[in-house]
Amino acid sequence: MDLGTANTIIISDDKIMVDEPSVVALDRRTGKMIAVGGRAKLMYEKEQPNIRTIRPLSDGVIADFSACEQMMRGLIKMIHSGRRLFSPSLRMVIGVPSGSTEVELRAVRDSAEHADGRDVYLIFEPMAAAVGIGLDVEAPEGNMIVDIGGGTTEIAVISLGGIVSNNSIKVAGDDLTADIQEYMGRQHNVRVSERMAERIKISVGSALTDLGDEAPEDFTVIGPNKITALPMEVSVCYQEIAHCIDRTVARIEAAVLNALENTPPELYADIVKNGIYLTGGGALLRGLDKRLTDKMNIKFNVADDPLHCVAKGAGIALKNVNRFSFLMR
Repeated sequence: MDLGTANTIIISDDKIMVDEPSVVALDRRTGKMIAVGGRAKLMYEKEQPNIRTIRPLSDGVIADFSACEQMMRGLIKMIHSGRRLFSPSLRMVIGVPSGSTEVELRAVRDSAEHADGRDVYLIFEPMAAAVGIGLDVEAPEGNMIVDIGGGTTEIAVISLGGIVSNNSIKVAGDDLTADIQEYMGRQHNVRVSERMAERIKISVGSALTDLGDEAPEDFTVIGPNKITALPMEVSVCYQEIAHCIDRTVARIEAAVLNALENTPPELYADIVKNGIYLTGGGALLRGLDKRLTDKMNIKFNVADDPLHCVAKGAGIALKNVNRFSFLMR
């Protein structure tokens, strides 16, 4: 299971069984769950007073323990509503940020156990991503993973089955969305929701101001004027979005450079030879791999299916719990 700030992915028997937004809708009066995942996200920012939609994870860690437990239960039930998936003998492997504290790790473990997990293992997300990509993480060779999720960016150098150096920062996809939301209000005087800002990011988000032939078409935003509340229609191009998210992308760049500075020379040479792997939803930002490659003179490779690398790695680790020493109990 990849328990992410933006999305939660569950793999069972090598198949992606659940790929849903990390959102849960609760009844304010009873506290009972009304909807989870995609159905709950449809209610997000549209709910009436008796319904509360929650994103239980913030910056990669559990912000609402009870809501997270209910969300996990709901997502697990999606796999087979007619039977219990996680019987006491079945094991779970969950990806967690590499910068998690003991308290945060305990919170994830407790949530999983309360959601019917009986034998729970944790794996750091960069390690899971590396396994999911297909790298030999136990080899005496250095590989660097940059996993850009919704709440955190995880950067790690991996060798001999362990993380040699890492940098976990709470700057990621949600910050890019917030940048766009703030920019639309400041520059165009139009109020946009978090969901609309996310759609803008997906449609015309870019780390470069010149994408050449790969440039996307302009995106049309409809929303209320901040002052008059009258409807506005604004056309947004990828160049202005690249400018508005530049500062956040630069912070991710700085974190990667910091991790490289702390990398032993022999492993650094391996990384230059092998390149650096980009995973997570942030890896899909247009031009990010080229921008980072030009900045650091090291090839950045966007992983195949970057959204599911962590979940796939957790699935492989589940089959090798007795072999992989980097799994935490």
